[in-house]
Amino acid sequence: MKKILALIILAVVFMVLIKNTLVKAQDCSNPNQSQSCQSAIDQLGADINNLNNDLKNKTTSYQNMLQQLDDIKAKIIILGQNIQKGEEALMYQKQLLNARVKSYYKNITGSSLSVVDFLISDNLSESLNRFFYQKTAVDEDKKTIIKVVLYIKNLEDEKTRLAVLKEEVNKQSQLLAGQIEETKQKIAELSARQQQLIAQKLASLNISRSAASMGRCDSDLTNGRDPGFGPKFGFFTYGVPNRVGMNQWGAYGRAKAGQSYDQILRAYYNFDSYQNFDNSIHINVDGYGSFSLEDYVKRIYEVPDDWGSSGGMEALKAQAIAARSYALAYTNKGTGSICSSEQCQVFQPQDKGGNWDAAVDATQGKVMVQGGNPIKAWFSSTHGGYIFSSSDVGWSGTSWTKHGNDFDGSVGSFSDLQSKAYDKGSPWFYCDWGSRAQYNKTAWLKPEEVADIVNVILLARSDSSTTEHLYQIDSPPAGVDIWGVDRVKQELQNRHITPYNHIDNIVVNADFGYGKVTNVNVSGDGGSASFDGSEFKNWFNLRAPANIQIVGPLYNVEKR
Repeated sequence: MKKILALIILAVVFMVLIKNTLVKAQDCSNPNQSQSCQSAIDQLGADINNLNNDLKNKTTSYQNMLQQLDDIKAKIIILGQNIQKGEEALMYQKQLLNARVKSYYKNITGSSLSVVDFLISDNLSESLNRFFYQKTAVDEDKKTIIKVVLYIKNLEDEKTRLAVLKEEVNKQSQLLAGQIEETKQKIAELSARQQQLIAQKLASLNISRSAASMGRCDSDLTNGRDPGFGPKFGFFTYGVPNRVGMNQWGAYGRAKAGQSYDQILRAYYNFDSYQNFDNSIHINVDGYGSFSLEDYVKRIYEVPDDWGSSGGMEALKAQAIAARSYALAYTNKGTGSICSSEQCQVFQPQDKGGNWDAAVDATQGKVMVQGGNPIKAWFSSTHGGYIFSSSDVGWSGTSWTKHGNDFDGSVGSFSDLQSKAYDKGSPWFYCDWGSRAQYNKTAWLKPEEVADIVNVILLARSDSSTTEHLYQIDSPPAGVDIWGVDRVKQELQNRHITPYNHIDNIVVNADFGYGKVTNVNVSGDGGSASFDGSEFKNWFNLRAPANIQIVGPLYNVEKR
């Protein structure tokens, strides 16, 4: 019990320390603050790791307490049963003693012989034997009664002690249960903040959410830049981070394949029907004022206008309906306001004109509704062949978003995906994101750099207390002791784990039905190892140099 109380006191102190050391918010959307942003993300990661370890310990203690409580309850029940049996045995011994005593005194007082006659009778030996036998039996009965009484007394004392212990353990388990819920809430808060910072860090890569954005993925495959070393590994993600709702390049691919705007929209959203909204509704745009619904939609710059001239007019119509639906849902049918950037949907003060105006006019007032209300029709430039629901990407679950495939036919390999995905023409379909100043500003990694990332995962697996030392070396969080390549190898050897000096081959296995990497298999001078796809991605993003990142659940690794 002292150990349990000590654990609870330490847990309370730990929670106070965590509350007092939470990292302050950083602006991760500014590339000039990338180091402080990474420090904030790393510190949050360390805090979350500590809280998870604390939660694990508390949960184990709580489960032990519940088991102890169940054991105590079971013992109390058994003690009660034994006390009842003891009382029954006591009653039986009392009745037996009374019967023996009566028989004993009857044999003495009920005899017609005098004492002298008794002593000189022919059956003196038999009489004496009977007399002493009965007296001895009575004495033994008395001893048995005393033993039974003491036995019952001990049982009652133990039952009383256990009842007190039961109340104490129950009280402490309730206290610990409350602390477990508090720890879970704190982990949720920190995780949400960490995801926010990671999202802002992704924004520093300038990954466009809009298909109309200028530029393309600066992929090392398409630009042909050579880092100056070899062999080399590149980590390529399919699609951009936001994969919820309509895939704009996918819609374009579907339109060119002959699909109507209705087929396109129903491929990406769950909704009941279309409803026409009056143009008298006005949309308030931050910094630009108020516009009628149709005038607002004509000023949306989300997809290239020339799509309408190259077989993609139905994609423009689908985008017009999605933009109208999103604006009405976002502003609660015009009662609120909406931003003008990709954070909402791209707005400019002048009409876009051309094919876009024609698409808006062709779908005038048309809105997707579910339960009579406009749906918040999220969309982004490139999904990488898959459609994700809001809950798939860590947002709140919604009934109008769905998970599905965004390719023609079936896919069983990366090459299948690259030939069949509707958004395969997107300049962001297959990209290695990030770069560093050296090595010709590429995102290629050396075999020994990949080995270091693998070693970090192995070390974190074997000892979670080391994770705060395993973030990226070239931009370490302030005040944190980051272990370099050699130190990580030494720590593995200290734990009898063979480290890698270089990785020779990487094989990525994916679930092409869902759209995510299931595991990553590596081989090198340290042997072979396999990692969960999400585990590898997360540690890659934490340890890889500069801002080189894997930005989605489906990725591939190429060796050149």
